[in-house]
Amino acid sequence: MTRSGQSHILAIGGGSFRPSRRHNIIEASALLRYGLDLTGQDRPKLGLIATATGDSADWLLKMYGAFEGWDVELSHLTVFPMPNIEDPRAWMLDQDMIYVSGGSVANLMALWRLHGFDEALEEAWRAGVVLSGQSAGALCWHVGGNTDSFGPDLRVWAEGLGLLPYSCGVHYNSDPQRRSLLQQSVADGELPEGYAADEGVALHYVGTEFIQAVSVDAGSYAYKLEGDGAGGVKEVTIEPRLLTP
Repeated sequence: MTRSGQSHILAIGGGSFRPSRRHNIIEASALLRYGLDLTGQDRPKLGLIATATGDSADWLLKMYGAFEGWDVELSHLTVFPMPNIEDPRAWMLDQDMIYVSGGSVANLMALWRLHGFDEALEEAWRAGVVLSGQSAGALCWHVGGNTDSFGPDLRVWAEGLGLLPYSCGVHYNSDPQRRSLLQQSVADGELPEGYAADEGVALHYVGTEFIQAVSVDAGSYAYKLEGDGAGGVKEVTIEPRLLTP
């Protein structure tokens, strides 16, 4: 397997999958096509992880169905009731891209650390496996953000893998709690400066450098949050590159 030698992370604020015209079916969006293109493989190996949903069999089945007609080789990793793969580290290193679903990021990280997946994922990232995911699957690569893992009222959470030394905001234009809480937590120093993404927007990092935002929705944006020098936060709007469906 030939890889580019670069380490990519694609952190998606929302919109990885979209409803299909067929009943109870979802389809993978152009955000995931963008991520797969980063692998440089004609038929990339895409590993699915749904720890944040409690390894929901229904959600895994829907994700498999979402790639119908795509030239990808799909597999998945679960931890309930025990890992379904004998050597999860080797499985991660063998993928071209790993996609992590949304759900409870706090539970996700606790289980990853228990099973040693945190170290294996970092190794895979450094080896050139594209890491991706939505919501919890976007927050996890950063230092932290805010989460509803503990209930409907969002809490600040700073227990991420920290591969990216930033805070992260997801669902930024669809959940009214998220913008104000992220700004406040950055201003208070609970979280570092960082980036946020609206629904339909993904943040693309090469190594630890933010490269660009991409979107499947016109009128959706990414944002950079940084200190304003007066104890507050300045939010800078980032125009994403609009992807074709």
